Amino acid sequence: MSDSYIALVIGFLIFLASLISVETGISVALIEITMGVIGGNFLKLSPTPWLTFLSGFGGILLTFLAGAEVDRNILREKAKESLLIGGFSFLIPFLGVTAYCCWIANWSVNASLIAGIALSTTSLAVVYAVLVETGLTNYEIGKIIMASCFITDLGTALTLSLIFAEFNAFTLIFAVVSILVIFVMPMISPSLFSRYGERVIEPEIKFLFFILFLFIYVAKLGASHAILPAFVTGLVLSKNFCENRLLQRKLRIIAFGMVTPFFFIAGGINISLKMLSQSFGLFVVLFGVKQATKIIGIYPFARRYVPKEAVFTTLLMSTGLTMGTISAIFGLSSGIIDRGQFSVLVAVVVMSAILPTFIAQKWFHPSHVMSEDMDHTEKQDKGGFDV
Repeated sequence: MSDSYIALVIGFLIFLASLISVETGISVALIEITMGVIGGNFLKLSPTPWLTFLSGFGGILLTFLAGAEVDRNILREKAKESLLIGGFSFLIPFLGVTAYCCWIANWSVNASLIAGIALSTTSLAVVYAVLVETGLTNYEIGKIIMASCFITDLGTALTLSLIFAEFNAFTLIFAVVSILVIFVMPMISPSLFSRYGERVIEPEIKFLFFILFLFIYVAKLGASHAILPAFVTGLVLSKNFCENRLLQRKLRIIAFGMVTPFFFIAGGINISLKMLSQSFGLFVVLFGVKQATKIIGIYPFARRYVPKEAVFTTLLMSTGLTMGTISAIFGLSSGIIDRGQFSVLVAVVVMSAILPTFIAQKWFHPSHVMSEDMDHTEKQDKGGFDV
């Protein structure tokens, strides 16, 4: 199948997904994942090397943008809440899924660990996309959720690296380069953005893309992944983005306009409905285990610290995509899991990106947060008092 055909079909699916999203009010990320499933199973699309790379870059770009949206003041002020919600969001699903796969599904220990890691994740990409579309990135609840997501995926990335990663001489180079870039970026970015910003050729955006490509390259050499340094780099630059909303908007337009849709489309393409049908019972059970353990790990702390948005927070943090898919791909490429296990895990990961997000948006969206903010603003405009 030619690359031009794949590009043509994906381009149409991306456009169609945006129309459906606008008409239905459902997150475009979810529609794009569904389009990917259709494309992979009925339109003969396959993850070619250029699509795999572009989708990987889309995930890294989303992760970087998510980090840039995290309010460091909120992260410091709400450190306890973020650590508890995010930490148990990783730990309980990891232990629960690993135990089920090992002792009940009779998978090998290593395959069970891969399953536990893959299904313990919370998708920063999906969560960020939803929060941006709904405007919640500007509110405390959105920032707490993203900070908690970071803690969850930090646990996932560290666990995968400590248990399975093959450390080599380049791993140290990857770590050193990442730390150096994270340390230097806040120092050089303000002057660079000021000097070269607001030009039609957008040098500052090209510079940020170069940094992300650098992370991808050294991560590949070091048998690691660029998600963690990309997120932390976005985090340390969050103050710069807060002071330069135009740059943030332009980067969002580029990302959501044409880069990140490839990430979501490719996630759907990875699902084989044929293989999934052969293990449908296991898929249902694993999806149930993931969601149940996520609820057990998240809801008690969400109920305590964000009571009005507890269900919304729990559902949104029950999603998975980027790190879950990466973990499953690692397991498959390393020979730890077979193609059937891979299809089940990726299907559970993708379904967890669709169903909880849909329910959260449809029935538990915290619209009261925006209403309360608007009421407060109106009172201030009228010279009234907020009591």
